[in-house]
Order: sequence, then C-alpha cells, then structure tokens
Amino acid sequence: MNTLRSNNIEQAALSCVRLVKRYPDVVAVDGIDLEVRMGECFGLLGPNGAGKTTTVEIFEGLTKPDGGTVEVLGEAWGKGRDTALRNRFGVQLQETQLAEKLTVKETVQLFRSFYKRGRDVDSIINLVELNEKRDARVGKLSGGQKQRLALACAMAGDPDLLFLDEPTTGLDPQARLKLWDIVEQFRAGGGSVILTTHYMEEAARLCDRVAIMDHGHVIASGTPAELIASLDADQIVEFSVKGKVEKDALERLSGVRRVRANGDGYALTVQDIGAALPALLSELEQERAELVSLTTHQATLEDVFVSLTGRMLRDV
Repeated sequence: MNTLRSNNIEQAALSCVRLVKRYPDVVAVDGIDLEVRMGECFGLLGPNGAGKTTTVEIFEGLTKPDGGTVEVLGEAWGKGRDTALRNRFGVQLQETQLAEKLTVKETVQLFRSFYKRGRDVDSIINLVELNEKRDARVGKLSGGQKQRLALACAMAGDPDLLFLDEPTTGLDPQARLKLWDIVEQFRAGGGSVILTTHYMEEAARLCDRVAIMDHGHVIASGTPAELIASLDADQIVEFSVKGKVEKDALERLSGVRRVRANGDGYALTVQDIGAALPALLSELEQERAELVSLTTHQATLEDVFVSLTGRMLRDV
C-alpha cells in the first residue's frame, strides 16, 4: 500500500465549494459543495446531462471552473504542483481508446512509464485478472477485458485517488462483477474512489456515500441506506389496469406513502405492504378495474431519484 494513504487519513481526498461551470447554452455545474474522505468510494449519480462528467473533469484538472474552489489530495490546480498532483491519481474514462496492435503487457508498460512511482507491471496485470491475456493484442480482447485493461492503466501509478467515469457501461453482468471486485480490492488497500454511474445497484454495492445530481445541482447526498430510508418506505408496488382508478383514492390507501403515474399504471411507495396490497386489490374491485400486471421490489436509489425528480433515470 502507498504510505501516503496511511499518513493522510484525516485529509479530504477531494473537496469543492460553490463549484460552477457555465457553457453558452447551459450551466453544467451550478454551485455544488462536495467533500470526499480519504479511503472511501464516493458516487456521483444521475442521468446523462446531470453535470457528473463536467464535475469530474474539473476535479481532474481537465476543465477550468468558472467559480468556486477545488482541492484534490490537499492541492489546488494552477499552484505550480499540477504535474506532481497528476502522478497521485488515476483516471478510467467511460470509453478508453487504446492502441489495438499493442499487447496487454505492452499497454500496461506504456502507462506505467508515465509515472515516477507505481506498481510492478506483472502485479497490475494479475490484479485485473488478465494474466492469461498478457500477450494478446488489445484489439482481440472482449469488452469486459478492455475495461479491465483500462482500469489497469489507471492504476499503473499506484494512485491515492481513482476516478472512474461510468466504468461498467455496456458490460455484461459477469464482466461488471469482475470490475467491481477490482475496485473493492483497491479500496481495501486504502485507495479513494470517485465513481460516476447511472447504475444504482453499482452505487449501492461500491459506494460509502453518494451525491445525486440533476441539472447541475446536488439534490441529495448521504449513504445509500440513508437516502433509501428517506423514502420512509420498504417497498415499491407497480401495477397496471384496464379501467379507471383515481389517484386520490390510491393515496388514501392504508400503508401507501406516495403515488406516481407510471405509463398506463401507477407506482406506489409503500411503508406497510401487508396493509397496502389488500387495500389496493379491494379498491380495484370496487372500481371494477381489471388488474393487468403487478410487481413489487425493495426501495432502491433509483426510487430516491424518482421521488426527488418525478422521472426515471432510464427515461432521461
């Protein structure tokens, strides 16, 4: 483990105050405050266009803010120590274009050469479980293997802080789980992670705390459990019917906290499903509405987003 990590436990890995970034047609980041603690995985969640990537690009020193202050690993950009600071973090982009004619080992060696300090090339390849592909050319790798190689490149300098921008977009479930395992190993070694994602199950698995962004604002923050608990509900009941059901009547049902129109049906935020389901079925029978479908699931971070914005992440 990098000794710098263990010596700076009390130092924030990253912080920003009143951060702003404007473009001609939009305010991408609108006065946000964040603090990421050393040793934690912090998630920036939200739909495309929420401001996540712009925020991270400011943290990485790639984009200059129009207002506010930023500190990364105790340093501010533009103070004469930018090169030293860049050597202390790694970046995995949502899509990394690597030289397809190079082998896995040659690619990792190339990225390792960019840093003054770092891991042994073989140990990096083993960490991302690509040892059997070490002599394979990048162009022959699967999508999941390429993402793991991109993560290996980000970790080549033995970083204190790792930026992961939508790291599992487009991956199948097995490839996604492998990448999650690698991130958790990095965390176990004392590293800090900034993760942007619109996969709420990914945030719930990896993140100690999250901030939900929408239209350049942080609209909620806390641990995944705290945010889900803020719904004051255990279950979400989604159903569709043939016929008419009054929303006001649904809102009065026992155990129901909130009601949201959901396509041709409704989604009920339910505190007591044992009371809510019989009450719902009784109401449908009374209204002579035919139940077409009904599903239930545990409340999730996506349900928090819906509660705050009235929109599904997959719809925006």
